[in-house]
Amino acid sequence: MKILVADKFEKSGLEALKALGCEVVSEPDAGAAGVPDRLAAHKPDILIVRSTKVQAAALEKASGLKIIIRAGAGVDNIDVGAASAKGVRVCNCPGTNAVAVAELAMGLLLCCDRRIPDQTALVRGGRWSKKEFGRTGAGGARGLKGMTLGVVGVGAIGQEVIKRAVAFGMDVVAWSRGITPQHAAALGCEFGGTDTPALLALANRADAVSVHLPLTDTTRKLFNKSFFDAMKPGSYFVNTSRGGVVDEAALREAVQAKGIRAGLDVWDAQPGEPDAPWDSPTAKLPGVCGTCHVGASTDQAQQAVAAETVRLVKLFKESGRIENCVNA
Repeated sequence: MKILVADKFEKSGLEALKALGCEVVSEPDAGAAGVPDRLAAHKPDILIVRSTKVQAAALEKASGLKIIIRAGAGVDNIDVGAASAKGVRVCNCPGTNAVAVAELAMGLLLCCDRRIPDQTALVRGGRWSKKEFGRTGAGGARGLKGMTLGVVGVGAIGQEVIKRAVAFGMDVVAWSRGITPQHAAALGCEFGGTDTPALLALANRADAVSVHLPLTDTTRKLFNKSFFDAMKPGSYFVNTSRGGVVDEAALREAVQAKGIRAGLDVWDAQPGEPDAPWDSPTAKLPGVCGTCHVGASTDQAQQAVAAETVRLVKLFKESGRIENCVNA
């Protein structure tokens, strides 16, 4: 069995795949543009990627490809429809990076409150302004304790965020299409509803909102003008899920008109390559702090993702079973 790893991947994972008796080709710098040629040249049975995009054109070159494994949770960097049309199964590694993403979500929430990136830029530039950042009110910090946090999406990541927010003394209200009052109570938070009117009511009530939803037809631009119009002035919005769930133009308007502070790890038009020039009007706004889609990028998370990827390959090699398949 031949495996093409067209992305950065843990050394322990590569070694474990080889230990299974697989022929492993590692192409960590392939990128979206390089995947078609690599698929044509190596003709792998299994393709493993992290953030590298796998587009329909690449799949046209994928002779003999059986499985694409996304070494992570979301699969929106893979054209699942095109894979299905070619009879290629797409699998993921859900839950393995939940703690890492939850930690970043809490970090972004703290950055929104304490304006840590703004202060860092100021002191690096040779200025001191306790007057600006030490005061209370619109320009200063409010403190997370006692705030109402709306957690939107209560999968593995959302649940880890809830644990951490409760530990910070926040009052958590959870919204999800499938949540029940009993489920919310078991998570130690309040039931926030399942439909769009309930989501808007949560926006109106919460001091901060943290988003943990997959990008689907029903969630695309779910956080739009109506949602941001409903948010309290000066509240916080954190997104570590997918950029496409947010209408960034509406978010920019809310940041400028209502003083919304935003912490974003994902962006609607973020680069497909790991290192690239990028110009974002949203990222430039005062009140917005951002990271480069690194929610899952901790050593702990990547070791866990690698172990799950190896498990999926081992299972398929030994029994023909395909687990965590999103297009079965």
